[in-house]
Amino acid sequence: MVQLTESESRKLLKRLQTALAEDSAGQARLDRVVALIADSMKTEVCSIYLFRDEETLELCATEGLEKASVHQTRLRLGEGLVGRTAKARKVINTADAPSERGFRYMPETGEERYSSFCGVPIQRLGESLGVLVVQSRDARQFEEDEVYALEVVAMVIAEMTELGAFVGEGAALSARHQQQVMFRGTVAQEGTGEGQVYLHEPRVVVTNPISDDPEKELERLQTAVDQLRISVDEMLSGTKATDKEQIKVFEAYRMFANSRSWMRRMEADVKNGLSAEAAVEKEQSLARSRLGEAGDAYMIERLHDLDDLSNRLLRILTGQGSDTGAEMPDRPILIARNIGPGELLEYGKTLRGIILEEGSVGSHATIVARAWAIPLIINVKGITTEALNGDRILVDGEQGIVHLRPDEQVQAAFADKMAMQTRAQARYASIRDEPTIDKGGRLVALHMNAGLMADLPSLESSGAEGVGLFRTELQFLVRNSMPKRNELSSLYKRVLDAAKGKRVAFRTLDIGSDKVLPYMPPNDEPNPAMGWRAIRVGLDKPGVLRMQLQALVRAADGGPLTIMFPFITLRSEFREAKAELAKVLARESKLGHPLPSTLEVGAMLETPSIGFAPDSFYEEVDFISVGGNDLKQFFYAADRENERVRKRYDTLNVSFLGFLEQVVRRCDAANTPLSFCGEDAGRPLEAVCLAAIGFPSLSMRPASIGPVKHLIRQIDLKEVKAVIDDARARGEQSVRRDVSDYLVDQARLTGMLPTTKAV
Repeated sequence: MVQLTESESRKLLKRLQTALAEDSAGQARLDRVVALIADSMKTEVCSIYLFRDEETLELCATEGLEKASVHQTRLRLGEGLVGRTAKARKVINTADAPSERGFRYMPETGEERYSSFCGVPIQRLGESLGVLVVQSRDARQFEEDEVYALEVVAMVIAEMTELGAFVGEGAALSARHQQQVMFRGTVAQEGTGEGQVYLHEPRVVVTNPISDDPEKELERLQTAVDQLRISVDEMLSGTKATDKEQIKVFEAYRMFANSRSWMRRMEADVKNGLSAEAAVEKEQSLARSRLGEAGDAYMIERLHDLDDLSNRLLRILTGQGSDTGAEMPDRPILIARNIGPGELLEYGKTLRGIILEEGSVGSHATIVARAWAIPLIINVKGITTEALNGDRILVDGEQGIVHLRPDEQVQAAFADKMAMQTRAQARYASIRDEPTIDKGGRLVALHMNAGLMADLPSLESSGAEGVGLFRTELQFLVRNSMPKRNELSSLYKRVLDAAKGKRVAFRTLDIGSDKVLPYMPPNDEPNPAMGWRAIRVGLDKPGVLRMQLQALVRAADGGPLTIMFPFITLRSEFREAKAELAKVLARESKLGHPLPSTLEVGAMLETPSIGFAPDSFYEEVDFISVGGNDLKQFFYAADRENERVRKRYDTLNVSFLGFLEQVVRRCDAANTPLSFCGEDAGRPLEAVCLAAIGFPSLSMRPASIGPVKHLIRQIDLKEVKAVIDDARARGEQSVRRDVSDYLVDQARLTGMLPTTKAV
């Protein structure tokens, strides 16, 4: 057993530094590294396995095993002790490897002679790059200080791999950040985009992970941490008392910045030979690996805080700051781990696409992306560590696929796809001002959804007949304090003026669930989607509701006004909300302000309960808008933020369509105008079915109006209804296949096949 003192650990790193600085090929460097480690650790074997693809590890260098097995021995992720180390991203240290669970004997390596085994993951910022292994004949477990020394060495190997020190022949030694990579994620906003990568967060690369002067590095680390603590205190003191959520984040920052255990671990890393930057990144990598294992939401949040704080500390040490100096490319595709609505709004509509490593389909960023019709793909794991500023990138928001650094074949296929879409857009533009009338003469009204002033030009360019949903919460979400009444009134008036007389349905503040105001105390609810949100907040906080209603009435300035209340689940809620509006109207009249010339007051049907409300409810409301996104998740008890269940439940399931038909019949009986609003309204196949079962109006994102209008004008909705009824009569669970087949047949008859998206 070898006892490694701190100075001996530094000696090993210094020897590695010298070897890595030699002007030699990548394979030669790797061979030298394993030989040095085996000599310093006094082990018979040292080997380095690197990933050749996401699922396969390859033996790339060894001292002690058969040389002929290099680049021949391969293990699947999770296979053998090496594969287990890589998969779990944890050290495996055993005195008797052959008896260890999962042991895999590789005869070509000659490893049967060695009993002890210690595998250490080679990882960088949560990304697994490979495994460092030492073995010996003696049956012993490696001591804690030996394992620690191996972890330090593994960190250096990871950094040098990132910098291209081991580039050679074969997939496992190929240069990083140069190969074509395809990622899959979740579609949050459809569309396609082509351009260059622009990273939202600065990328810090540690160019010298090994320290020449530990004392100097300790001083640099302490100075940087002191500066970090001061900046966190300044951020905390500069935060308004009402901004509870921001205060919570900065307090977590301060807790970590003053953590002695965090500081001691980094100091120990520096004393063992790492530079200050490398020590910070080593702890950051460990935190990210723990993040992947954390199941507790609080722990995940705190590990994210530590990750953000580490980035801040690295920027202080490198002097990089928040500006990388990278210029915004001509066709920017934004890549980020996550992003808030305010930050996204600062980029503007110049973005050609957005890719997030995290995110959710109902997040604030998704709302903004949909409003701008910018393709957005979320949950794209690993994209932030692989992509570099300026990389060529293709975003397929129809399939949820990202092509990073695509080859010519992929680029050509993607160009063909975009050309087809361009031709389709030209076709849609030609019918922009035409009414949406099917072959049987039935008229369907198509409206657009909006939430920003920037959306309003789409009202004319898309051919929308009006705004079926104007989300008012965005003006609240992007601020750090409650907007004033006159600010809201001015905004709403600009919206009405931009609409040029077309109807705009303003939805009152819909917060709660996944939309939390930064200046309101957070509610830690076990199920926020079914908790204190939307109209429930408005009725419990009537001052905010009345303030917004006053702003809307004043914005109308004596003209027509349409208001709808969100998340109405009971008739009594609608009556209470309407009573608050009556109070506002009475006060405005008393103040001498003009009242709306006409006033429509409607409700959003987003839960099954209101589908069974008394007849008097349907008679009292001026109109009903079905909020399809929420309604579907409550109908199926399937959280739309949960990817495991979200896609299992079909809008065109006969049960869901049957419920919607019941709503249609009740609105028809009460002579109450009805519309369907949501993602499904903008999908041509779903839109055709909704229109066929009786919805006279659909509201969708502006970019969807052309495809939906085009398809409806090509078919007879009565025939679609017959197809739906026939499928239901045959006991089909969903009508999707039957209606798709009908549309394809109709396209063949008319000589114009619909796009893949349509069916």
